[in-house]
Amino acid sequence: MAAGLGKRMRSKLGKVLHPVAGRPMVLYAVELAERLTDEGVAVVIGHQGDRVKVVLDGYAAGRTGSTTSHGSRPVAGREKGMTAHVKNPASKPSSILIAEQKQQLGTGHAVMQARSAILRARGRAAGTYLILNGDTPLLTEATVRRLLKVHEEEKAAVTILTAIVEDPSGYGRIIRAHMEGEPRQVLKIVEDRDATVPESAVREINVGTYVVDGAFLFQALDQLQPKNVQQEYYLTDVVKLAVDRGLGVSAMIVTDADEGLGVNSRQQLAMAERVIRERIRARWMDAGVTLHDPATAWIDADAHIGQDTVLYPHVTLDGDTSIGEDCVIRSHTRITNSTVGDGVIIQDSCVITDSRLEDRASVGPFAHLRPGSVLGRNAKVGNFVEMKKTELGEGAKASHLSYLGDARIGRDVNIGAGTITCNYDGYRKFETIIEDEVFIGSDTQLVAPVKVGRGSVIAAGTTITQDVPPNSLAISRTVQANRVGWASKRRAWLAGGEPGERRPTSGKGQVVSQRKGN
Repeated sequence: MAAGLGKRMRSKLGKVLHPVAGRPMVLYAVELAERLTDEGVAVVIGHQGDRVKVVLDGYAAGRTGSTTSHGSRPVAGREKGMTAHVKNPASKPSSILIAEQKQQLGTGHAVMQARSAILRARGRAAGTYLILNGDTPLLTEATVRRLLKVHEEEKAAVTILTAIVEDPSGYGRIIRAHMEGEPRQVLKIVEDRDATVPESAVREINVGTYVVDGAFLFQALDQLQPKNVQQEYYLTDVVKLAVDRGLGVSAMIVTDADEGLGVNSRQQLAMAERVIRERIRARWMDAGVTLHDPATAWIDADAHIGQDTVLYPHVTLDGDTSIGEDCVIRSHTRITNSTVGDGVIIQDSCVITDSRLEDRASVGPFAHLRPGSVLGRNAKVGNFVEMKKTELGEGAKASHLSYLGDARIGRDVNIGAGTITCNYDGYRKFETIIEDEVFIGSDTQLVAPVKVGRGSVIAAGTTITQDVPPNSLAISRTVQANRVGWASKRRAWLAGGEPGERRPTSGKGQVVSQRKGN
């Protein structure tokens, strides 16, 4: 279920779209649901539904090349008695159905919309339904599998996941019968705003995860009534309906209360972020990645890191970033949506965005690779070099203090310090092409569009405005003039002025003489 407004977030962005470790919150529940079923996942959208659908389409397309079908708490259906099993998400097509909740009339109403989508797609109900909230990103697959097992073993009509927390405010309370000598039977779930004073003191809360018998769920949905403060159809009332009919209601208390955290506020969002990132760091260390200061490594959920790579303190890997094996990434570097090959060294304080670094490339320190940058094998970008939409060929080097934009640079090219590709004329961008084995001297400007032929040498201090043929020397400088003795004469004149005498200056701030003839 992902239709809610999320008022307590106080945000213009829908709650389930808020990112946790770089991934929209709703995708944690969607991916979990897809791992647990082969029978399809219905996602209920409502508030900012178009934006949620874009996220879901991107998720499905990224996995399989497909898009979602119309039809976010997700509701995953599976046949009665079927054991769900883990699958690699990339190994099967996405099976997301979208159900729209045009009016947000409660969780029960949301599941009604999911029912319609499932029946349209499948033509029949499933034997069992798993219902998840789109705002519980910390829930793990192992916990949900245990919940499914409890439901199956106890032959319950409804099985709910609960947690014991210190501060239950904001959550529905689990109300049990008072029985001695055996687990107390669940009688009902009371929403926080509807709870009496004694009920508010209960610390066992509803996590919002349910397993429900398919036939009973559809019957119960038709009996829901909005008899509450909010005038909404509560899914929690399904528990009371099962009790009234004498059907089994089971509950499983989650071992780690963090898993039951529903994100309803900025504070809870920050807590979820902390837990997810701790899990991510632990997972990569278990996989053979060295984190010199784990607490400061900021690794997004969709990032990938190869074995024996080393991350120094304060490294950030954003978005869909892939780092190869045996890499070294030093402190205060941020890499976003980029691919890094094996054996790459990235020095301190680099920013790399939407770029590709091939094996054994070297970057930094203080380098900035903007979108579209490509470094070939063994290529080097040094300190204070900026690249944008530029390919630097295998073995090529731009060691310091250069700007390379909209350029194609070949193999074994040397870019001298202070080189600039002048790619913008104020209206349009133009390309610079530098072929293999070219030597570019320091302080060179290449005014695009321009091409430097293979094996050529560009003299230091040159401005290139025309194509350079292969194996040529290009040089454009004014003739140097040396005035012998001029400096010593100037120093003597400056030292011989009267005290308090004003030295007039030219418009450029240079001292000039008032003496006749000078």
